[in-house]
Amino acid sequence: MHYLAEGLRLPTNGLDYTILAIYFVVVLGIGFAARASVKTSLDFFLSGRSLPAWVTGLAFVAANLGATEILGMAATGAQYGVAVVHWYWIGAIPAMVFLGLVMMPFYYRSKVRSVPEFLLQRFDKSAHLLSSILFAFAAILIAGVNLYALSIVVEALLGWPQWVAIVVAGLFVLVYITIGGLSSAIYNEVLQFFVILAALIPLTLLGLKRVGGWDGLTGSLEKSHGSDFLSAWGGTGIGDANPLGANWLTIILGLGFVLSFGYWTTNFAEVQRALSAKNLSAAQRTPLIAAFPKIFIVFLVMIPGLVAAVLVPKIGTPGSDLTYNDAIPLLMQELLPNGVLGIAVTGLLAAFMAGMAANVSSFNTVFTTDIWARYVKKDQPDTYYLRFGRLITAIGVLASIGTAFIAASFSNIMSYLQTLFSFFNVPMFVVFIIGMFWKRASMKSGVWGLVAGTTAAMVNYFVIYKQGVIDIPTDQGANFVSAIVGFVAGAVVMIAVTLFTAPKPEAELAGLVYGTESPDADEAPAEGDSAWYRKPALLGWGAIVLAALCYVPYSF
Repeated sequence: MHYLAEGLRLPTNGLDYTILAIYFVVVLGIGFAARASVKTSLDFFLSGRSLPAWVTGLAFVAANLGATEILGMAATGAQYGVAVVHWYWIGAIPAMVFLGLVMMPFYYRSKVRSVPEFLLQRFDKSAHLLSSILFAFAAILIAGVNLYALSIVVEALLGWPQWVAIVVAGLFVLVYITIGGLSSAIYNEVLQFFVILAALIPLTLLGLKRVGGWDGLTGSLEKSHGSDFLSAWGGTGIGDANPLGANWLTIILGLGFVLSFGYWTTNFAEVQRALSAKNLSAAQRTPLIAAFPKIFIVFLVMIPGLVAAVLVPKIGTPGSDLTYNDAIPLLMQELLPNGVLGIAVTGLLAAFMAGMAANVSSFNTVFTTDIWARYVKKDQPDTYYLRFGRLITAIGVLASIGTAFIAASFSNIMSYLQTLFSFFNVPMFVVFIIGMFWKRASMKSGVWGLVAGTTAAMVNYFVIYKQGVIDIPTDQGANFVSAIVGFVAGAVVMIAVTLFTAPKPEAELAGLVYGTESPDADEAPAEGDSAWYRKPALLGWGAIVLAALCYVPYSF
């Protein structure tokens, strides 16, 4: 396992601990205050669909400001350079806008409590059950990533053994989610958003000052890492070498389309925040509001990673005891005075708790409403599901403690997260997108699309990449290719299965397929069945060609 380097102990004092204690008291206070509003299972799982857009919008972006954003993106900046901007400007903003404008009306008007429940309405029980199981499994793995990242900071702060830090941090998150449900998580995420900014802004500014400003930073990196390290697109021509190990085609298709849209439009940890909004307009505005800070947050995580690459040129290499994940704690130790250090530690803990809380709260909703209430204990009183939701929250946190140790085995947790997204989010996205835009897609095509997409992505990663069948230079490059392959396999299998199985009755597709009239709509869109996206042959052959193109650059 990759533990925090022994030298990274933060020089905290009483002032820092006081700031941290005040924050924890406030967090628990919000949890107890939210408890008064939790009277039904809808209150616990979706805040009673009562929250304003500005609250859900900030919670939406804060839920993503977890391990991925802070330690993971700083680690990616230290490892790959300025190319980290792709995860924001290509890999997030377009998909967030698409979610708000195109997909939220489908989700919100159908009154589903979760993303997998939409697949039940569009396809059948088999697609619904499989997607629920896959999502619940992925949510626990991702919650474990955030918990592991949180334990790194606690270890640096207090010097506790990593396993103690993981257990204590997990139990704290358990308390405030179990007490106040989603409302507690969301209101804490709004608070955490501002605390996170208060932590990252001084770290970024002091980091730049230490290396001589932007000119000093870029000059040092160009000498040590080359000019492509400072260019988002440098060396990304097909066949060229670059720090990211990916070309423009795999970046645009693998990250910009498949991984990005797969994450932002089907990851219930994010969509759940929009579903808790008070009406459709607020639900649509939720990801649009979140997109604005997302544009600029990249600088607050990229620059610390670049600064770490200058201060410790061998970070993450076999000759160093520092992994890329240590970039942020390293700068905190080196740069921050007491008081500011307390704010920074609090901000990091807030970030990781937000990320973990988002995944645990989405896990308890999916497991309770989509698995337990649908297939195990049907037609129970609402109070039963409320109690069970709290119980499964505790089980989810305990499982996350276990998966945190899996995350500890990766030097760059961002690479690990992207691997998980290619396995779980991408297959779900292809089923969603084909089901929403192709009315003929049959009921059975959903489950087989999920199976094919997940299997193909895993085969590409564990066999073609890990066994060296095709030489892909980096984990991130392999993740992009896995995502594309998973998408293509899912799409082709869905089309093939549809040709031999029965479609869903057209009367049951109202409001679930683009171009069909929603039950509460005044009129249907005028688009007919001749639109390009309704032609399966075109989609299938186009997908196969794109997948083949992604392998070509690595074959020479």
